[in-house]
Amino acid sequence: MIAKTPQPPYFAVIFTSIRKDGDNGYNAMSDKMLELAKKQPGFLGVESARNEIGITVSYWDSPEALKSWKSNLDHLEAQQLGKEKWYENYKVRIAKVERDYGMNA
Repeated sequence: MIAKTPQPPYFAVIFTSIRKDGDNGYNAMSDKMLELAKKQPGFLGVESARNEIGITVSYWDSPEALKSWKSNLDHLEAQQLGKEKWYENYKVRIAKVERDYGMNA
């Protein structure tokens, strides 16, 4: 589903990953993190896709909101587990969205 975001500017956290084999609790934690993110002040939405690589983009209303999410204690635990158990490789990119457009927007 395409996230319904407000008029720019807003911010995007682009998380690209290659997973290790096996679930090892990943799906349960992923569901938990999504529910937690939805409750965070400044959260605007999320989009995710996975094939050979996974890409998750979360949208935030301010740099402060995404910094708060990055330092959330439950999210910090998930980040550590990701490094230890789930990801072979990953990259995080932060971007300011200055323009957006599309069909049925």
